[in-house]
Amino acid sequence: MVFTFLFISSCGGNNHQSENQVDENGRELEFIAEVSFVKNEADTISSIEVAVADDNQSRSEGLMNVTELPSDSGMLFIFTNNQPRSFWMANTPLPLDIMFVNSELEIVRIHRNTQPYSQESIQSEVPARFVVEVNAGYTLEHDIREGMKIAIEGVDF
Repeated sequence: MVFTFLFISSCGGNNHQSENQVDENGRELEFIAEVSFVKNEADTISSIEVAVADDNQSRSEGLMNVTELPSDSGMLFIFTNNQPRSFWMANTPLPLDIMFVNSELEIVRIHRNTQPYSQESIQSEVPARFVVEVNAGYTLEHDIREGMKIAIEGVDF
C-alpha cells in the first residue's frame, strides 16, 4: 500500500475561483465548486461550497493556517486514482471532520473532530479518490454516515 501524506486544510490555494474569503492571516480561500451529501438518489441531505485541491501544491497546503471556515464550506481534495490515503493536521488550527470518498463517490471512512496541529496519521484504511473536509461536528449535525454518497458540481475530475 502506498500512502500519500498531506497537510490537511479546508480551503487551500487553487487557480479556480468564484467566491473568496480572506481569513485574518490574509490567506485567500477559493470556493469554486459544490459538494452535496446524498442519502439516496432523490434525497440530498446538505450541500457545501468547497475550495478545490487538485494538484500537489494545493493538496499539500490544504487548510493549513486557515483560522476560520464558514459553516457551509469546506475543501474537496481530488486525486487521479483510487488508493488508500493518509492525512494529518500539522499546521491546521481548526478541528475538522474528514471524509474519505472512493471513485464511486461513496463515503468509505469518516474521521470526526480531528485534533488541530496533530501529526497523527489519519487514514482512509480503504481506497479513496476524494477527500472532503468540513468543520468538526458537521457530519454529526447533518447525520452524514459512511456508505452515503456525494455529488460534485462545478469542477471536472
